[in-house]
Amino acid sequence: MINLIPEICKQALVTSMIVLTISPLAYAKFTPEQVTGINPTTASSETAKVMPAPLTDASKAITVTENAFVCLKKMQPVRGFFVDNLLGNTQGNLDATLAAANAKQGAVYPAGSIVQLIPTEVMIKHHKGWSPATKDWEFFELEVSKEGSKIKVRGTTQVINKFGGNCLSCHIKAEPQWDMICEENHGCDALPIPNFVIRWIQRNDPRCD
Repeated sequence: MINLIPEICKQALVTSMIVLTISPLAYAKFTPEQVTGINPTTASSETAKVMPAPLTDASKAITVTENAFVCLKKMQPVRGFFVDNLLGNTQGNLDATLAAANAKQGAVYPAGSIVQLIPTEVMIKHHKGWSPATKDWEFFELEVSKEGSKIKVRGTTQVINKFGGNCLSCHIKAEPQWDMICEENHGCDALPIPNFVIRWIQRNDPRCD
């Protein structure tokens, strides 16, 4: 597929892919205050010193392991992103996630919802009351390969990716009816990334091989 891209676009593709790794799910234009230089391998603890995380209610948490993250092709496509539900669909959980994703006027996603734009960044919804500051969403940064997924960073308000982008500061800009999900015209900053680059990365999820 890459060979079909005109030569004049190849350099733009490389540049865009580098930019995309900064925060594929976060539609951010980073400020100096957001660029913390935190080591991604210790981001969970170090970030808390910069931006303390609010308390979460462990009784409202959904267990999330690395096995929860799968090839994008195994998820449900919705426009330009993908969804699933950790709680399965025996009680209509996945159907409820799809209904929220397709609601023309917006909706609150149900517990267990997984929302993903590209392989390396994910949002997962816990039960109501788990984290009011993030509307019960937890943010994840992954490392993906043919062997599967490894969680590099996870958390709520304090999650900073390896280049200094804060997930919440971007998703919180979404208008209330969209439940922190960023799409065009949802109120978030636009991604400075061509759509064809995002599609190429989605199609080349290494976990799908």
